[in-house]
Amino acid sequence: MAQQNGVLVVTGGSRGIGAAVSQLAAARGYGVVVNYTSSVEAAERLCATIHQAGGSAVAVRGDVANPADIEHIFAAADRMGPLTGLVNNAGVVPSRPMRVDDTPLDELQRNIDVNITGRFLCAAAAIRRMSTKHGGKGGSIVNLSSAAAKLGGPGAMVAYAATKGAIDSFTIGLALELAGEGIRVNAVRPGIIETDLHAAGGDPDRVARLAPSVPVARPGSAEEVAEAIMWLLSDAAAYTTGAIIPVSGGRAITP
Repeated sequence: MAQQNGVLVVTGGSRGIGAAVSQLAAARGYGVVVNYTSSVEAAERLCATIHQAGGSAVAVRGDVANPADIEHIFAAADRMGPLTGLVNNAGVVPSRPMRVDDTPLDELQRNIDVNITGRFLCAAAAIRRMSTKHGGKGGSIVNLSSAAAKLGGPGAMVAYAATKGAIDSFTIGLALELAGEGIRVNAVRPGIIETDLHAAGGDPDRVARLAPSVPVARPGSAEEVAEAIMWLLSDAAAYTTGAIIPVSGGRAITP
């Protein structure tokens, strides 16, 4: 399949929402850099599935909290062709539900390093390749926020929620900064989505417990979030920048 849409970097692309985006993007003509930190088997399995369907993808290990790893990720994209998009998806949650006064400094720092600093640095690497100011031809950046940015995560994940609030501000500021350089910057704000993120945060029953609080009375799927991301990446959203789209079944949709 030809890469008619250029090359897309998906950080945290081997599992959950990232994997759904990677597979959908490859099916729609992107060459995809599937970034992962530790789940090498999942990344390679996903790329094999994409290749079998006629798509183009490469698995690239890298921790977005490490600037050297970020350069490695984007160098792999350069080898595939011109970069046209970044999905800033890689993220972490605290290892267990915890209050602010029970949050170890290393847990807080890891959330900041990955969820804020890593996304900032990945965006900078993408800008250097896509901005018309740097000789690029433009492109699109989609950041992953969370309904937690509006709900606050009390008693469980205030640190995570705070990083997502920062991503909302980052999205708006970066969109305005790059509006004249051919790069659109938007975000999606997923709600209760069926992925392994909840188990990683020490709360594997969270989806089942919170699903009744969702206005549409069910959790969302990674594929539903991926569809919103793909629209933001596409030319169909050519006049959309600085938007933060809730994909939450009606949960936490207030501005």
